[in-house]
Amino acid sequence: MLENVRIILIGTSHPGNIGSVARAMKTMALSNLALVYPKCAIDEKSLALSAGASDVLNDHKVFSTLEEAVAECGLVIGASARQRTHDWPMLNPREVGDKVVQEASMYPVALVFGRENSGLTNDELQKCHFHVFIPANPDYSSLNLAMAVQILSYEVRMSFLNEIKPQVIQKQYPLAHEIEDMFKHLEEMLIETHFIRVNHPGHVMQKLRRFFAHARPETIELRMWRGIFTNIQKSIISATVEGTE
Repeated sequence: MLENVRIILIGTSHPGNIGSVARAMKTMALSNLALVYPKCAIDEKSLALSAGASDVLNDHKVFSTLEEAVAECGLVIGASARQRTHDWPMLNPREVGDKVVQEASMYPVALVFGRENSGLTNDELQKCHFHVFIPANPDYSSLNLAMAVQILSYEVRMSFLNEIKPQVIQKQYPLAHEIEDMFKHLEEMLIETHFIRVNHPGHVMQKLRRFFAHARPETIELRMWRGIFTNIQKSIISATVEGTE
């Protein structure tokens, strides 16, 4: 089950940090490391700071976009070091551990970490089902990348060792790429109905992403929404044809 827990680092700029993250992962029995457009290559410093976790480094995967890295994941949680303008479903580190263990038996899950100096962008955070905020000392919240990975990896391991049984869930959640396909379909339909303008979507799509993140539709519900969008589009085409006759 722990092999299904993917640690994703975005835009990492220091090779030593990648090695330190590998070490933090291996101490908690995690091994699935993914890098999204890294700004540096794994080198001797990475290997040195991995302190024996070279197998994690050797097996890492590289992706050009976050969307590709989480495409087959059913649960995506983004680590955020600060509160954002738009509210989003939040978890604390302990809740992250429980949720990851509960769902990783069903499909891959991802914990996403951003750049050393700026974290995750709002757009990247919007591709996550939940955000997690580590409640460090507000007077000195200087957590580096490996520390943040260590904390969340520890919570995952503790939940695993506490033998939290995978939920016998009748619910089935869509994978990340299915969610993105739905948003593309939704935007297409909103453009066709003139609810939003091409190239000027404003904050509508951002708010809709937040709405669906809060709702977290099941697979069957997502298919229902896709059916609604398709029927609306068919109605538009039918009305257009009748109007030209």
